Amino acid sequence: MEKRHQFIDAAIYEARKGLEEGGIPIGSVLVIDGQIVGRGRNRRVQKDSAILHAEMDCIENAGRLNAQDYRRAVLYSTLSPCDMCSGTALLYQIPKIIIGENQTFQGPEDYLRLRGVELVILNDELCIQMMNDFIRSNPRLWNEDIGK
Repeated sequence: MEKRHQFIDAAIYEARKGLEEGGIPIGSVLVIDGQIVGRGRNRRVQKDSAILHAEMDCIENAGRLNAQDYRRAVLYSTLSPCDMCSGTALLYQIPKIIIGENQTFQGPEDYLRLRGVELVILNDELCIQMMNDFIRSNPRLWNEDIGK
């Protein structure tokens, strides 16, 4: 069995923190040259936001970076990024996204690949279980978050 990666663990930490705050358990970290430069979690509920998904929060928390930094970055997310978050990764030309799981939700992964983004799908059991538990307990909030 492959060793768990510290950066997906950091994203899981953010997801759990969001759940503790009453939000949706999705977390993300942005890594450049082996260092976390941004952390985020889905905070739509906590901030009464329409757009504050984990990846958006993470990239916002990284602050203003230059184009070369984004092109060396790896975005880690506990869940497959939605259209909005995928579009942000494309806008900033983030070349690689490591996804904890895409069983409970799958964003536009084929489109990301078509645009040259390398995707690594971990199918991490912890990420899958966390989302399944949340969706089962909070179907209305989950459907709202993914636009259903």
